[in-house]
Amino acid sequence: MSSAPLLKRATTLDELRQRKGTLASEESLRRGISFRPRPMDVLIATYPKCGTTWLQQIVHGLRTRGSMDFDEITAVVPWIELAFDLGTDLDAPQVAQPRAFKTHLPWTEVPKGSRYVYALRDPKDVLVSVYHFHEGWRFEPGTIPFGSFAREFFMSRESGRRYWRHVSSWWEQRQRSEVLMLCYEDMKADLPSTVRRIARFINCELDEDLLEIVVKQSSIEFMSAHGTKFDDHLVREARNASRGLPPGGDSSKVRSGRVGDYFFELPEEVSEQLDAIWREEIEARFGLPSYQAMREQLARENETGIEVGFNISESFEER
Repeated sequence: MSSAPLLKRATTLDELRQRKGTLASEESLRRGISFRPRPMDVLIATYPKCGTTWLQQIVHGLRTRGSMDFDEITAVVPWIELAFDLGTDLDAPQVAQPRAFKTHLPWTEVPKGSRYVYALRDPKDVLVSVYHFHEGWRFEPGTIPFGSFAREFFMSRESGRRYWRHVSSWWEQRQRSEVLMLCYEDMKADLPSTVRRIARFINCELDEDLLEIVVKQSSIEFMSAHGTKFDDHLVREARNASRGLPPGGDSSKVRSGRVGDYFFELPEEVSEQLDAIWREEIEARFGLPSYQAMREQLARENETGIEVGFNISESFEER
């Protein structure tokens, strides 16, 4: 009788490479991509570590007046790519309206026909957050150097440069009526205004009491104090073994929430390489020389535009 495979976290780059690939099974990913949302559904569609869990909490709080009656946020705002693996029926009624879902798919693959909330975030802070998210879950703390992780799994052409391709695919859709695009840094700077914008977009009637509830319950202090509600333990329980990982692991998605963590953690050569990739992937395509330039461009467009709630009568164009 053959023994069960050893489940362990990586301690070397070679071991971490062996664990590359999507967290979702092929069948679950296929079903997620083929999911047919309804026009009033809300898909929180972000690149990982760009405020996804934060947006899930805001949207769920708005639609339920702050209900925290859930084991983990994924149980009430399902992740469409992992729904099949977690035994979740995407077509089932949810605890409140509108139905809300999470996805990390780019625009080219995301199911069309609903509303989308997308958050941009500085790639340097994204990289820091991605590294710490996987440290203690996919690899043992202190075993994979930051620079090696960055070059191998975030910046290399072989890894697909997924962050920049993801941002590019959604940036082109920012003026569509069914897309609300936000910046993580602006969410941090003025959370009440962010909550108001999201409420208008999802057609949620917002009074001052509800605003106070949602702002409080989407604060870093509140979410940190309720960490098990946002720690992906349902995902880990369902998928760790398939990735060769032991049970458990520290993968809390609520860390510091700070803007500019990269100033303290990013090696200078990595920061310079990220700047070069931005110029190659984003500036060459959109004429925006930095993330800050993209953020400022979005702010200008929002100032000149008229922000209204989503109109269900508008038609959707499949692209």
